[in-house]
Amino acid sequence: MQTLRDRTTHQALLDNRNILVVDDEEPIRRLIGYLLQTHGYTVDFAADAREAREKLDEQPFALMLCDVNMPGESGMDLVRNILAEHPHTAAIMVTGLDSSVLANAALDVGAFGYIIKPFESNEVLIDVANALRRRRLEMENRLHRENLEDVVRTRTVALQQALDWLERSEKELRLSREETIQRLAIAAEFRDSSTAQHIQRMSHYCELLARKSGMSPERCDLIRTASPMHDIGKIGTPDHVLLKPGKFTQEEFNVIAQHAEIGYRILSGSDAELLKVAAVIAWTHHERFDGSGYPRGLKGEAIPVEGRIASIADAFDALTTQRVYKPAFDLCHAFELMLKHRGKHFDPELLDVFIASTDELTRIHDQYADRSPRSMIPES
Repeated sequence: MQTLRDRTTHQALLDNRNILVVDDEEPIRRLIGYLLQTHGYTVDFAADAREAREKLDEQPFALMLCDVNMPGESGMDLVRNILAEHPHTAAIMVTGLDSSVLANAALDVGAFGYIIKPFESNEVLIDVANALRRRRLEMENRLHRENLEDVVRTRTVALQQALDWLERSEKELRLSREETIQRLAIAAEFRDSSTAQHIQRMSHYCELLARKSGMSPERCDLIRTASPMHDIGKIGTPDHVLLKPGKFTQEEFNVIAQHAEIGYRILSGSDAELLKVAAVIAWTHHERFDGSGYPRGLKGEAIPVEGRIASIADAFDALTTQRVYKPAFDLCHAFELMLKHRGKHFDPELLDVFIASTDELTRIHDQYADRSPRSMIPES
């Protein structure tokens, strides 16, 4: 995980306003330097590629303005090498040649801009500001990805260790195995108190629907035991996204949607049938019958039946319990909402079987309620 020292270093890199001007013509160096210094930038100078390398080795620079034609190593080669060796440094090419071929070549090697001599002051200032802004955005994006990968890696290692222990203990009593699975599922959901009993209700709704649809008792029990791990991939979802009370932005939705893939990667690869079923449920419980779901856009019976069952159970529990963004809906209202998506989000035959099980659904809801149990049937 990122330390305070790391965060301080990253912030210093983001706030860096040091600029290196590389040009073999001293008047040009002084002109650009004066222009930038009067607008609050810290400027250093180099007359050629060798001196520029020495300066960059001494201290970090946010941006390098580099002449294309210089004695010795060309500015283009210098920029190409510097961007590889100093990834936190951006570059703008400065040249007296107005050539689209040269400009495209500069952009291809990674330069953020291309300034033609003689230049206007505003042109330089605008290009510099844009380059620094783009550099900051790219660095923030890179750091965000690295932090997310670090969180996923750390939490996945811890979870995988627990799963390894689970596989070694499969010969133990069934009750012990189920208790372990419950604790692993809670590890992914404990940050959101509104889901405290969610995995209990979810697993029993899944078992009920599997039984009502004609599956064997052994398969029904396997689905009940495996389904609590449907959201195990949320262990890799950042808190600021998972706990957000309002509507997700598209970027935030893309982040949280990754939990299906992450959950599958965590659970797959085992020879244990329990974990195989859990991996399938984690991967497919957000697929939709009409093919509009994620992560793979599976359609109809191409979605494993375990995923279709979990999709109905998960949606029903979300509708009939209170969340930070909505009140709990009564049973009838929840059914009305789900029927609107019959054949779209949900397998139509499984949904009909589920809705026909009113009494048993009410019993499960009340038995594992987050608050004092009460009936979901609206009073007349």
